[in-house]
Amino acid sequence: MTTSNSFSTIRHEIAGIPVAQLANDFGTPAYIYEAALIRDRIRELNEFDVVRYAQKACSNIAILDLVRRAGGLVDTVSANEIRRALAAGFRPASDPPEIVYTADIFDEEALQLVNEQSIHVNVGSPDMIDQLGERAPGSHITVRVNPGFGHGHSRKTNTGGESSKHGVWHEQLDDCLRRADRHGIAVSGLHMHIGSGTDFEHLASVCGAMERCAMIVGRSLTTISAGGGLPVPYRDSDPTIDLGEYFRLWDATRSKLAEEFGHPISLEIEPGRYLLAECGYLISEIRAVKEMGDNLFYLVDAGFNNLARPIMYGAYHPISISPQHGSERKEHDVVVGGPLCESGDIFTQEEGGVVCARRLPKATVGEYLVIENAGAYGYVMGSNYNSKPFAPEVIIDGGKAHLIRARQSFEEIIRGESIPDWE
Repeated sequence: MTTSNSFSTIRHEIAGIPVAQLANDFGTPAYIYEAALIRDRIRELNEFDVVRYAQKACSNIAILDLVRRAGGLVDTVSANEIRRALAAGFRPASDPPEIVYTADIFDEEALQLVNEQSIHVNVGSPDMIDQLGERAPGSHITVRVNPGFGHGHSRKTNTGGESSKHGVWHEQLDDCLRRADRHGIAVSGLHMHIGSGTDFEHLASVCGAMERCAMIVGRSLTTISAGGGLPVPYRDSDPTIDLGEYFRLWDATRSKLAEEFGHPISLEIEPGRYLLAECGYLISEIRAVKEMGDNLFYLVDAGFNNLARPIMYGAYHPISISPQHGSERKEHDVVVGGPLCESGDIFTQEEGGVVCARRLPKATVGEYLVIENAGAYGYVMGSNYNSKPFAPEVIIDGGKAHLIRARQSFEEIIRGESIPDWE
């Protein structure tokens, strides 16, 4: 890995369009995405046979359509994510499967839709094999294996090991094969995603675990998936991943299995954050500048209802100011908070809720503050807390901004609510 990142605390434009113009045209807070960067990220992964976008990172159908047109396939984790994929033009019952359903359970709606649309399933629990077998005997499935260890930038993003609910425990793989045999189901794929972030020493252990599990499954195997969790830089000091080395390790595993089984093995990767994080920005307006003892606060009109990662994980996001006039501003320590009725509504905090200050330029009410690297797990984890509306989503392509989701109205917020006839 190498380090070559530089995040500025002043930002005048996004993808060639002034921040002030975007705020004027679409209001604040607003999510802005760069289409060109998503395409670039998909191209960077083209050594893999399949780039399967984990749409839970950002599931707007315009994003899904862009991924499809750029050659990516899609992973889904719910019935409505399947429907989103279909609405964006991905085809069911294709080879390789353009849509895969990955989960640790079936709810009734998802099981019915998987059966009706012949969606390939990546099972995360042995019970799912029996449930699918009763509806769709003779299917092909992928098994997501928990190898007994994990990795992640937060305990909440570590998806491996005995404290994780995700995947089939590696010692139960034989049981899964027996269940599949009872229903005439072929285990044609193995998937191993064990958390966000990676280092190559750890990755070598993951590849070794994949090889051991593949030998248990045997010659029915035609696909292995490296999962996701590719890191992106959030700080100047954060490394950027060496994709060539990442691919080399997985390709060596794939080659060993292909030689062992006597047929080609397809190698998939499942990026979510890697494709979307750096392309996304949350534009907000500074509505108050206030001193609280030794702390100076910038209070903006975006809150954790818009971007929950800081309050959930203590996640760090680069922050910049878009000044109305000039570019030279003295910097000082600032705490950035939102409008919500919670002390935890702070964008500059560490895991555990520790409030931190950030060196930011001097700014005034009415200027814009941009939270960067916010494209992944931003809008999709939003809420209507404090009856705040969901922000609009905008994508910039070729110098033109397209509204791909309108700001939620009050009528849309209360749709479905009703007052009973009180006695």
